[in-house]
Amino acid sequence: MFDLPRRLTAEALGTAMLVATVVGSGIMADRLSVDMAVSLLGNTLPTGAILVVLITLLGPISGAHFNPAVTMVFALRREIDVRSALFYLAAQFAGGVAGTILAHAMFDLPLLQVSATIRTGPGQWLAEVVAAFGLVLTILAGIRFRSEAIPWLVGLYITAAYWFTASTSFANPAVALARSLTDTFAGIRPGDLPGFILAEIVGALMALLLAGWLLVETKPLTQPLAHMKGAE
Repeated sequence: MFDLPRRLTAEALGTAMLVATVVGSGIMADRLSVDMAVSLLGNTLPTGAILVVLITLLGPISGAHFNPAVTMVFALRREIDVRSALFYLAAQFAGGVAGTILAHAMFDLPLLQVSATIRTGPGQWLAEVVAAFGLVLTILAGIRFRSEAIPWLVGLYITAAYWFTASTSFANPAVALARSLTDTFAGIRPGDLPGFILAEIVGALMALLLAGWLLVETKPLTQPLAHMKGAE
């Protein structure tokens, strides 16, 4: 119902607001507490909350992907054409970078930075596979069974995944790239991006494959009684 420019604006705006929340709440939490657990909680709750708001408001316009891995999955499901998907990806990455700049501006920090936070290793990569797998499966199963609950399902999943994954659940290549441009609580070293992004893509594809089998109902192999009698 909405043309491509409006959909792209919604994707860029939504990704920007998501990243501004992730980075901004991380800065605020880090300034207000020296306890890492408290800081992480202060970073987690706003992220889950803003996802509920953004998906509810912008979902009807663009589908509220805000995530290249999600757009990739919908393109493979042929629910978005390739041309539109490529524009979605550009809008998401641009929106993510804008969100980081906005967060820095609000906290009087240099607008663009290079993160020094090391996030690498098999455990971190596996965590990102799990994070992206769970996110995409949540979306696909939610669409199948409770589409009206998608904003809450995604917000709650990410809130939980912040704490049960070793990587704090990036689960989003655009967000990962944007977070490499902030040397704050939410940052990730640019050199660690390839491992994270590859893991996120693998997790999303795994969820797509599983959902393709798991969510398809099987019909009982029975014949109508009248047909059976006629065969006799």
